[in-house]
Amino acid sequence: MVAHRRVPVLAAVLCTALVFSLVGACDKVPLLAPTGSIITLLPQTTTVSLNSSISIIATVIENGTAPAGTGTGTGTGTGGSTPSARPGNGTPVQNGTVITFTTTLGRIEPSEARTHNGQVSVQLLTGGTSGIAHITAYSGGASSSVDLKVGTAAVKTVTVTTIPQSLGASGGSVQVIATVTDDGGAALGGVPVTFATDKGSISPSTVNTDTSGQAVATLTTIATAKVTATAGTVSSTAVTVNVNTRSLSGFGTTTPNPSAGTPVTFTVTPASGANIVNVRVDFGDGFGTDLGPIQAATTTTHAYNSAGIFTATATARDATGDSGSLTTLVSVGSLQVTLSASPNPTVVDTPTTFLVGGLGTAQIDHFTWTWDDGTASFDTTSPQTVHAFKTKGTKTVRVDVFGLNGAKIGSAQISMSVL
Repeated sequence: MVAHRRVPVLAAVLCTALVFSLVGACDKVPLLAPTGSIITLLPQTTTVSLNSSISIIATVIENGTAPAGTGTGTGTGTGGSTPSARPGNGTPVQNGTVITFTTTLGRIEPSEARTHNGQVSVQLLTGGTSGIAHITAYSGGASSSVDLKVGTAAVKTVTVTTIPQSLGASGGSVQVIATVTDDGGAALGGVPVTFATDKGSISPSTVNTDTSGQAVATLTTIATAKVTATAGTVSSTAVTVNVNTRSLSGFGTTTPNPSAGTPVTFTVTPASGANIVNVRVDFGDGFGTDLGPIQAATTTTHAYNSAGIFTATATARDATGDSGSLTTLVSVGSLQVTLSASPNPTVVDTPTTFLVGGLGTAQIDHFTWTWDDGTASFDTTSPQTVHAFKTKGTKTVRVDVFGLNGAKIGSAQISMSVL
C-alpha cells in the first residue's frame, strides 16, 4: 500500500519540474517583432568622417507607417535629409524586442539591442576605410536598410586657399589650406587630401583633415605656381600663388679671360616692367658700386688686383622694397708681365732702355724699378725708363707693376751683363 501511494507523488513532482523547465526555455527565446511591424532607421547624419562615430536610432512599430525619406521595411534607403518626425499610427512593439544590426563598412555597437518604447539607439563606428556603409536592421520578418557615405565617399567640395597669396621676387613658402565638406556643407574629418603643384614643391603631399575638415601643407616655390587639392574623386579649383617678377633678368661679364689689373665689363639687365630704384654690384673682392635706377641693360667695369675666382653679385631693389639678386663667376688670371733691355749686354755709364711688356689693357698706377747696383729704386708712370749702370758685373733688374687700387698686380725681372 505504501508503494502505490508514492507513484502519484512522483508524477506530480515530475510535472512541476517540466513546467518550470518550459518557462525557463521561454525566457531564453528572444522576443522578435511581430508580423506586419515596420522598422525605421534614423541616422544622425548621412555622411560620416573616417575614424569617428554617429548615432542611429531604429523605431519598431506594429502595423505602423514610416516617414518619407528613410530606409524602411525591406527596401534600401539612400540617406538624404535626416528625418526628425516619429512614425505615425501603429503601436510600439513590446519592450525588450530584439533588433539586430549589420553593416558592410565599419561596425555597429551594439550589434543587438532591445527596444524601449519602440526604439533602440546604436553607434556606427568607422575606421580608416572610405566607402558606402550599407546598414541593415532586422527583427522577426521586419527589416530596414540605409546607406551612409563614409570618408572620401562623402566628399562634395574641396576648397583651397593660401596664406599669403603672393611672394616676393625671390619666392619662398606659403601655407596651403584645403577644406573638405559634405553635400550639406558639414566638415569632414580624417579624410586624406593630396596636394599637387605645377611649380615648386608641397610638403607633406598628403594630409588627413582635422575635425574642422581642414588639411594644411606648405608650398615652397620661386615661380608663380598653381595648387590643387584632391579628396577622393573631388578636386579643388586651382589656386594661384603669385611670385613677383624678378627685378633682374640678366647679369654677367663680356670680358674673356681677364687678367689682374685688366678692366672687366659687367652687364646688368633689368626685367621687363621692373621698377628698379637701385642696383648694387658687388665684385666679390671687397669692392662694389651702385648703379642707381636703370631701365635698360647697363654696364660697369672693375679691375681685380689679383688672380683668382670671384663671385660678383648684382642686387636690384624695386619700388616696393623687394630685392632680387643674380650672381656670376669671374676667373681672373695673373698679369703676365715681361721686361726687356736695350742694349743687353751694356757698358758702364751707357744709357740703357728698359721696357715693360705684357700689360695689355691693364689699368696701371705706377711702376717701381730696382737696379741692383747701389742706386735707389724709383717709380715711374710709364712702362719705359732709362738707366746707366755705374759698376761692372751681372745685375738683376726688377720691375713691380701696381694697379689703380694700389695693389701689386704683376712683376718681372731681367739679368744684365754690364761691361
